[in-house]
Amino acid sequence: MRTRSIEQSTKSENKGRVRNAVSRVYYSIIPFLTLVLMLPGVPARAQLLPVLGSQRVGITTAEFLKIGVGARASAMAESFAAVANDVYALFYNPAGISEFDKNEIGVSHSTWFVGLQHDFIGGVYHLDGQSSVGISVISLRSDDMPVTTEFQPYGTGAYFKYGDLAVAATYARKMTDRFSFGVSVKYVDETLADLSMHGVLVDLGTYYWTGIGSTRFAVSVSNFGGQMAPSGSVDLVDGTTVSSFQGFSPPTIFRIGFAFEPYQDNANRLTTALQLNHPADNSENLAVGAEYSYSSMFFLRAGYKINVQEQSYSLGAGVRSDMKFALVSFDYSFTPYQRLGDVHRFSLNLGF
Repeated sequence: MRTRSIEQSTKSENKGRVRNAVSRVYYSIIPFLTLVLMLPGVPARAQLLPVLGSQRVGITTAEFLKIGVGARASAMAESFAAVANDVYALFYNPAGISEFDKNEIGVSHSTWFVGLQHDFIGGVYHLDGQSSVGISVISLRSDDMPVTTEFQPYGTGAYFKYGDLAVAATYARKMTDRFSFGVSVKYVDETLADLSMHGVLVDLGTYYWTGIGSTRFAVSVSNFGGQMAPSGSVDLVDGTTVSSFQGFSPPTIFRIGFAFEPYQDNANRLTTALQLNHPADNSENLAVGAEYSYSSMFFLRAGYKINVQEQSYSLGAGVRSDMKFALVSFDYSFTPYQRLGDVHRFSLNLGF
């Protein structure tokens, strides 16, 4: 009798634990899913965020630094500051490179608007259990374009190129088992025909585990620095030579992100992320993203941006395989723009 009583008590306790676990998952994920499901039904003119700061459009330079990198992050609407657990943290939150164990190399490519080619390559190396370093290169470039004038609209016979380049070095350290800090210093170069512009910018990032489940909180500031102005000269049609140009600030952006896993077991994991973006040259906007993982091998991703013109949702998928020489990941993302066209981004990561 006593044995039967103990067994019944144990079964009752187990059922209670299951009910509590289900309740925690339910009340964690329902608010997030409710927000995501409501977004497609929001009228085009409705503003979930006030349009504050739109008057600042067009006041920054080095605009290529605003283009997101990495198919995984792009598929999650770039709500990646608080996820930031792969090599693309070099772009979104430098503190994130201390949040994963493997040394990693990543390459990302997309064909941007009007045939521009956008590429990213980065690498992360862990010095020890606390410190990590990384290096990254971003490139945006065009093919040769003909020089035209008012009197020679079909070309003068000369050609020019447009090209942007950013090279960054990153250091991050785990200050405690919950808090990490990172900094990047980047050299920026823009070239348009005979004009070029150079500058040095700084990225700062923090990453904090709250201790409540898998929730984490992140803050990052990207592209912080002084004004930059072109150097060189331009000969106008009337023979005038212009060699002095106005300087503009870089496209600084402030990100606040929150991420957690509302559900995970031995095979399945769902990661959700919410991020507020405050750009120096536009209105604030909100991004939400989600990633479903099966056996850490197959991935489905989706994201949505609020208060961003031209762009709303994004989708993506990925696969990962543990090869003999490295842990290989291949990711793809699709981002449609209302009038500018669709952007397809591909990424390849190698973990050692």
